[in-house]
Amino acid sequence: MQLYQALITLDGWTFLAQICNLMIQLVIFKKLLLNPVKKVIAERKAKADSQIADAEKLRTEAEAMKAEYEQNLQNARTEANQIVAAAQKTAAARSEELLGEARAQAAALKQKAEADIAQERKKAVNEVKDEIGGMAMEIASKVVEREIKEADHQDLIDEFIKNVSGFPALFPPALSALPKQRLPSL
Repeated sequence: MQLYQALITLDGWTFLAQICNLMIQLVIFKKLLLNPVKKVIAERKAKADSQIADAEKLRTEAEAMKAEYEQNLQNARTEANQIVAAAQKTAAARSEELLGEARAQAAALKQKAEADIAQERKKAVNEVKDEIGGMAMEIASKVVEREIKEADHQDLIDEFIKNVSGFPALFPPALSALPKQRLPSL
Protein backbone atom coordinates (compact mmCIF):
# COMPACT_ATOMS: atom_id res chain seq x y z
CA MET A 1 0.00 0.00 0.00
CA GLN A 2 2.73 2.19 0.56
CA LEU A 3 3.38 2.06 -3.01
CA TYR A 4 0.00 3.42 -3.82
CA GLN A 5 0.31 6.07 -1.21
CA ALA A 6 3.46 7.38 -2.71
CA LEU A 7 1.57 7.96 -5.90
CA ILE A 8 -1.19 9.89 -4.18
CA THR A 9 0.91 12.02 -1.84
CA LEU A 10 1.92 15.52 -2.74
CA ASP A 11 5.41 16.64 -2.41
CA GLY A 12 5.83 20.44 -2.38
CA TRP A 13 9.00 20.61 -4.44
CA THR A 14 7.78 18.22 -7.04
CA PHE A 15 4.50 20.02 -7.29
CA LEU A 16 6.25 23.35 -7.74
CA ALA A 17 8.57 21.87 -10.36
CA GLN A 18 5.64 20.45 -12.28
CA ILE A 19 3.81 23.80 -12.25
CA CYS A 20 6.94 25.58 -13.49
CA ASN A 21 7.35 22.94 -16.19
CA LEU A 22 3.71 23.47 -17.25
CA MET A 23 4.20 27.24 -17.42
CA ILE A 24 7.31 26.93 -19.53
CA GLN A 25 5.48 24.56 -21.88
CA LEU A 26 2.56 27.00 -22.16
CA VAL A 27 4.87 29.92 -23.00
CA ILE A 28 6.72 27.82 -25.60
CA PHE A 29 3.40 26.58 -26.98
CA LYS A 30 2.07 30.13 -27.20
CA LYS A 31 5.21 31.51 -28.85
CA LEU A 32 5.90 28.73 -31.26
CA LEU A 33 2.45 27.40 -32.14
CA LEU A 34 -0.40 29.68 -31.04
CA ASN A 35 0.93 32.96 -32.44
CA PRO A 36 1.62 31.56 -35.97
CA VAL A 37 -1.81 29.92 -36.00
CA LYS A 38 -3.46 33.22 -34.99
CA LYS A 39 -1.46 34.99 -37.69
CA VAL A 40 -2.57 32.47 -40.36
CA ILE A 41 -6.19 32.78 -39.21
CA ALA A 42 -5.99 36.60 -39.32
CA GLU A 43 -4.49 36.48 -42.83
CA ARG A 44 -7.21 34.09 -44.00
CA LYS A 45 -9.90 36.33 -42.48
CA ALA A 46 -8.43 39.40 -44.19
CA LYS A 47 -8.22 37.55 -47.49
CA ALA A 48 -11.81 36.33 -47.13
CA ASP A 49 -12.99 39.87 -46.27
CA SER A 50 -11.10 41.20 -49.29
CA GLN A 51 -12.66 38.59 -51.58
CA ILE A 52 -16.13 39.33 -50.18
CA ALA A 53 -15.58 43.07 -50.77
CA ASP A 54 -14.35 42.39 -54.33
CA ALA A 55 -17.34 40.13 -54.99
CA GLU A 56 -19.70 42.80 -53.67
CA LYS A 57 -18.02 45.40 -55.86
CA LEU A 58 -18.24 43.11 -58.92
CA ARG A 59 -21.91 42.35 -58.15
CA THR A 60 -22.65 46.09 -57.96
CA GLU A 61 -20.82 46.68 -61.26
CA ALA A 62 -22.65 43.76 -62.88
CA GLU A 63 -26.01 45.14 -61.75
CA ALA A 64 -25.06 48.56 -63.14
CA MET A 65 -23.98 46.96 -66.43
CA LYS A 66 -27.23 44.96 -66.54
CA ALA A 67 -29.29 48.12 -65.97
CA GLU A 68 -27.31 49.92 -68.69
CA TYR A 69 -27.76 46.97 -71.07
CA GLU A 70 -31.50 46.87 -70.41
CA GLN A 71 -31.71 50.64 -70.97
CA ASN A 72 -29.76 50.33 -74.24
CA LEU A 73 -31.97 47.43 -75.31
CA GLN A 74 -35.10 49.46 -74.56
CA ASN A 75 -33.68 52.44 -76.48
CA ALA A 76 -32.84 50.17 -79.43
CA ARG A 77 -36.36 48.73 -79.44
CA THR A 78 -37.89 52.21 -79.32
CA GLU A 79 -35.63 53.40 -82.13
CA ALA A 80 -36.41 50.31 -84.21
CA ASN A 81 -40.15 50.89 -83.72
CA GLN A 82 -39.72 54.52 -84.77
CA ILE A 83 -37.75 53.48 -87.86
CA VAL A 84 -40.42 50.93 -88.81
CA ALA A 85 -43.20 53.48 -88.30
CA ALA A 86 -41.34 56.06 -90.39
CA ALA A 87 -40.72 53.48 -93.12
CA GLN A 88 -44.40 52.54 -93.14
CA LYS A 89 -45.42 56.20 -93.39
CA THR A 90 -42.92 56.78 -96.18
CA ALA A 91 -44.12 53.69 -98.05
CA ALA A 92 -47.76 54.73 -97.68
CA ALA A 93 -47.00 58.25 -98.89
CA ARG A 94 -44.97 56.91 -101.81
CA SER A 95 -47.73 54.48 -102.80
CA GLU A 96 -50.30 57.29 -102.68
CA GLU A 97 -48.00 59.43 -104.76
CA LEU A 98 -47.52 56.65 -107.32
CA LEU A 99 -51.27 55.99 -107.42
CA GLY A 100 -51.90 59.70 -107.97
CA GLU A 101 -49.34 59.80 -110.78
CA ALA A 102 -50.85 56.68 -112.37
CA ARG A 103 -54.35 58.17 -112.15
CA ALA A 104 -53.13 61.44 -113.66
CA GLN A 105 -51.39 59.58 -116.50
CA ALA A 106 -54.49 57.47 -117.12
CA ALA A 107 -56.68 60.59 -117.17
CA ALA A 108 -54.25 62.31 -119.55
CA LEU A 109 -54.19 59.27 -121.84
CA LYS A 110 -57.99 59.06 -121.77
CA GLN A 111 -58.31 62.77 -122.52
CA LYS A 112 -55.80 62.50 -125.37
CA ALA A 113 -57.60 59.47 -126.78
CA GLU A 114 -60.94 61.28 -126.58
CA ALA A 115 -59.42 64.33 -128.31
CA ASP A 116 -57.93 62.06 -131.02
CA ILE A 117 -61.29 60.34 -131.48
CA ALA A 118 -63.10 63.69 -131.71
CA GLN A 119 -60.53 64.95 -134.22
CA GLU A 120 -60.82 61.79 -136.34
CA ARG A 121 -64.61 62.05 -136.18
CA LYS A 122 -64.49 65.67 -137.34
CA LYS A 123 -62.08 64.69 -140.08
CA ALA A 124 -64.37 61.86 -141.23
CA VAL A 125 -67.43 64.12 -141.11
CA ASN A 126 -65.60 66.78 -143.12
CA GLU A 127 -64.53 64.18 -145.67
CA VAL A 128 -68.11 62.94 -145.93
CA LYS A 129 -69.37 66.50 -146.26
CA ASP A 130 -66.83 67.14 -149.01
CA GLU A 131 -67.87 63.91 -150.71
CA ILE A 132 -71.56 64.72 -150.34
CA GLY A 133 -70.90 68.26 -151.55
CA GLY A 134 -69.06 66.84 -154.56
CA MET A 135 -71.93 64.48 -155.26
CA ALA A 136 -74.44 67.27 -154.87
CA MET A 137 -72.40 69.35 -157.32
CA GLU A 138 -72.38 66.46 -159.76
CA ILE A 139 -76.10 66.02 -159.40
CA ALA A 140 -76.66 69.73 -159.77
CA SER A 141 -74.47 69.84 -162.87
CA LYS A 142 -76.36 66.87 -164.32
CA VAL A 143 -79.64 68.55 -163.50
CA VAL A 144 -78.52 71.71 -165.17
CA GLU A 145 -77.30 69.83 -168.26
CA ARG A 146 -80.61 68.25 -168.93
CA GLU A 147 -84.13 68.85 -168.12
CA ILE A 148 -85.23 66.54 -165.38
CA LYS A 149 -88.15 64.29 -165.82
CA GLU A 150 -89.63 62.42 -162.91
CA ALA A 151 -87.89 59.18 -163.89
CA ASP A 152 -84.56 60.97 -164.29
CA HIS A 153 -85.11 62.62 -160.98
CA GLN A 154 -85.69 59.23 -159.33
CA ASP A 155 -82.60 57.79 -161.04
CA LEU A 156 -80.47 60.66 -159.71
CA ILE A 157 -81.76 60.05 -156.18
CA ASP A 158 -81.05 56.31 -156.48
CA GLU A 159 -77.53 57.03 -157.76
CA PHE A 160 -76.93 59.44 -154.87
CA ILE A 161 -78.11 56.85 -152.36
CA LYS A 162 -75.82 54.25 -153.97
CA ASN A 163 -72.84 56.61 -153.65
CA VAL A 164 -73.73 57.48 -150.08
CA SER A 165 -74.15 53.83 -149.09
CA GLY A 166 -70.39 53.47 -149.73
CA PHE A 167 -69.90 55.08 -146.30
CA PRO A 168 -71.56 52.56 -143.95
CA ALA A 169 -69.80 53.86 -140.81
CA LEU A 170 -71.45 57.24 -141.18
CA PHE A 171 -74.78 56.06 -142.51
CA PRO A 172 -76.16 52.97 -140.85
CA PRO A 173 -77.73 50.24 -142.99
CA ALA A 174 -81.18 51.27 -141.83
CA LEU A 175 -80.77 54.49 -143.84
CA SER A 176 -80.50 52.64 -147.12
CA ALA A 177 -83.57 50.61 -146.17
CA LEU A 178 -85.75 53.73 -145.91
CA PRO A 179 -88.51 53.94 -148.52
CA LYS A 180 -87.54 56.03 -151.45
CA GLN A 181 -89.63 59.11 -151.61
CA ARG A 182 -90.39 60.88 -154.72
CA LEU A 183 -89.33 64.45 -154.61
CA PRO A 184 -91.50 66.95 -156.35
CA SER A 185 -90.05 68.05 -159.60
CA LEU A 186 -88.59 71.43 -159.96
